[in-house]
Amino acid sequence: MHRYALVCICLLFAASAQAQGLGEKSGINSVLGVSPSTQDFVTEAAMGDMLEIESGKLAQQQSSDPMIKQFANQLVTDHQKTTDELKTLVESGKVKAKLPTAMDSSHQGKLDKLKAAKGADFGKMFEDTQRSVHKDATSLFERYAKGGENADLKAFASKNLPTLQHHLQMAEDLQGKTSTQGRGNR
Repeated sequence: MHRYALVCICLLFAASAQAQGLGEKSGINSVLGVSPSTQDFVTEAAMGDMLEIESGKLAQQQSSDPMIKQFANQLVTDHQKTTDELKTLVESGKVKAKLPTAMDSSHQGKLDKLKAAKGADFGKMFEDTQRSVHKDATSLFERYAKGGENADLKAFASKNLPTLQHHLQMAEDLQGKTSTQGRGNR
């Protein structure tokens, strides 16, 4: 029994040490609560902003639900603000990282699925997507704020975490309310 426990502990330490090199793509950092590297944080935060801005614009056009439209407006405004702040940090040299110029296949795939959805399917998919991406973003920002390498970026993560938590709460609140009022176009 002791040998099994010792092996498990060794594997946990090895996985924790290895997680720093695996980046955010694998999801291991999030599961283990490991802070992302500065580059991983910048990449994931920027691509998350891109997805939120584009999905928000799409919801403004596709949905007739006033709650979804209001949430979409806030997403576009808030995520454009964080995009601008992050860009300023990188361009000023305070954060040594490269900003992505486009979404990766995972983020783009989520947007493409939203683009293909219509009516009630769009509303449900938008809600589900917002809950999922804001859970991920909240975890990313929490972990970097607690253990990130760059003080300016840690401050950025701490400052913007409440907005992401608010977005997550709004996305969760949509679930029950929009289903009774109707989703998407009617």
